[in-house]
Amino acid sequence: MKTRAIVLFAHGARDPRWAEPFKKITERLHIALPEEEVRLSYLELMEPSLTDTVSDLVHQGFKEIAIVPLFMAQGGHLREDLPKILAQLREHYPEVEFSQTSAIGDAPELLDAIAQWVINTTRS
Repeated sequence: MKTRAIVLFAHGARDPRWAEPFKKITERLHIALPEEEVRLSYLELMEPSLTDTVSDLVHQGFKEIAIVPLFMAQGGHLREDLPKILAQLREHYPEVEFSQTSAIGDAPELLDAIAQWVINTTRS
């Protein structure tokens, strides 16, 4: 049985097509990490919420949950909203070990990949 879960946490949007890249990342992680449960959740405008996702995972017996913010920068949502949500989750589920990574946009590897993509796609 899987005991650790990764929750990808994205903003959400009114247009469901916005979520397609995040769904593709989730699918790739399912393949790359078959021993871990990988879920996608949203801050607003889309379902499931982070709270609903964590509730489901806890009820399935997960004791370690890593939250991975799929945000390009540490804006208000990551400095204010996410810490409040995590504090509530920790209070509600004290038996669960929660961890959080930095925003995906803080990763030098991602920034390098974006810069290289721009170089490759703008050269004739």
